[in-house]
Amino acid sequence: MVAETYCLSPVFWLLLSALLSFGFGQLFKWSQRRGCHAPTVVSTNYIVLAATIATGLWVRGSLHVDGSVLWVGMCMGVAFIVSMWTMTRALERAPVSIVLTAFRLAILVPVVVSIVLWGESLTVTQSLGILLALTGVALTTQTSIPHRYSGAWALLAAAAVVFITQGLSQVCLRWVHYAGLDPQRLAVLMICASTAGALGCGIVLMGRHRPQSRELWTGAGIGIYNLIALAVLLTALSRLDGTRFFPVHGCLVVILDGLCAHFIWREPLSRIAGIGVMISALSILLVM
Repeated sequence: MVAETYCLSPVFWLLLSALLSFGFGQLFKWSQRRGCHAPTVVSTNYIVLAATIATGLWVRGSLHVDGSVLWVGMCMGVAFIVSMWTMTRALERAPVSIVLTAFRLAILVPVVVSIVLWGESLTVTQSLGILLALTGVALTTQTSIPHRYSGAWALLAAAAVVFITQGLSQVCLRWVHYAGLDPQRLAVLMICASTAGALGCGIVLMGRHRPQSRELWTGAGIGIYNLIALAVLLTALSRLDGTRFFPVHGCLVVILDGLCAHFIWREPLSRIAGIGVMISALSILLVM
């Protein structure tokens, strides 16, 4: 199975990963519009993801976890759930525009880490493309602050925490390749999802929320989808440098999200956001 994936172009896996990541975000947006409790949906998603992979590996007789898989998977799981929790908390305390901008700009973190820690390189053209990518994703979100929010330092702190935690979760995804675990990426995802699911359940219990059946079913469906999305994403990362993957992937998702918000969800796309989408599209050509 893993060997067969290498017969396909790296660009194919990049484009497919961006499309699936976009779809993942739309599913969560749909679940929120249905009034589902986000931590419950996220936790159920991870539990179902882990159980599905474990069942598949057990049936194939390859349910084996060594120390490296356990360590990388657990770190990923912690990073994923912390990123989700900080994002949720930040949205309660800061404008959505600021939080989403920090979330999107976090693509810079794995790019920098890939260069500094793993020795990946950048051409001048790619560097310019990344600068355009950061500009584009920032412009796609309005940054005006409603009067009900106060305290510039508090807002800055919320944005910084989201930026760092989301960035670290993406670094963990890149870590799988450099840890030599590409052939065992499903096992890594299983440990990651098990860890994130257990921690997520703890968050739900502490919040004293009583899960509803629609939230569990929604989370389960998203979990199956997320299994495919994450497996494709790790496959793409096994074939491409992080300095190319993260900017292009991030911009493609932003472009698709903006178009979907305007044409499907009927959300107005401002002139500035439209310019951001065009800049993001241009940056893709430079980074690739």
